[in-house]
Amino acid sequence: MLGKLINRLEESFLCLLLVAMTLLVFAEVVARFGFNAGIHWAQEVTLLLSAWFVLFGASYGVKVGSHIGVDVFVKMLPRNVHRGVTMLALALCLFYCCLFLYGSWIYLSKMKMIGIELEDLPVEKWIPMSVLVIGFVLLIVRFLNLFWKVITHKADGFHLADEAEESMHIAEELKAMKEQEETK
Repeated sequence: MLGKLINRLEESFLCLLLVAMTLLVFAEVVARFGFNAGIHWAQEVTLLLSAWFVLFGASYGVKVGSHIGVDVFVKMLPRNVHRGVTMLALALCLFYCCLFLYGSWIYLSKMKMIGIELEDLPVEKWIPMSVLVIGFVLLIVRFLNLFWKVITHKADGFHLADEAEESMHIAEELKAMKEQEETK
């Protein structure tokens, strides 16, 4: 129950970010080309919304396994070696995220100490840029969760999206539809 609620909140937040970004860009284009007057803060806010969308989306992508990866070689390895390579990859992902989390924390603390505002809005820069810390914390949580699933044998890898397999499935469906039309 709580898991479904968290999923809905994450998906809703990502949808809200995407819709807000799209509407803001649309309004900016209409204002600029329709009325010859732009929205001076639209570009900066769009950039911030896209940063939030990317970092939350990366975390959500790890959670649902929608990232694309090339794992043909890893899938050919024996099961125990495959698990070992997966755990090494997860450890490297965690190391990478921890480095960026540390750097983000230093960056945000300096921005807060200096008190720099955004270029077009009277908001201190560290507030919207806090997505750096939030996003990397979420990524660390997702990778730790996946690491635990691999250790406890509940998962055997990243479960990356397989575009080739999906394409073959679509091709088979199209072929079946064509054959069905020809038999009519």
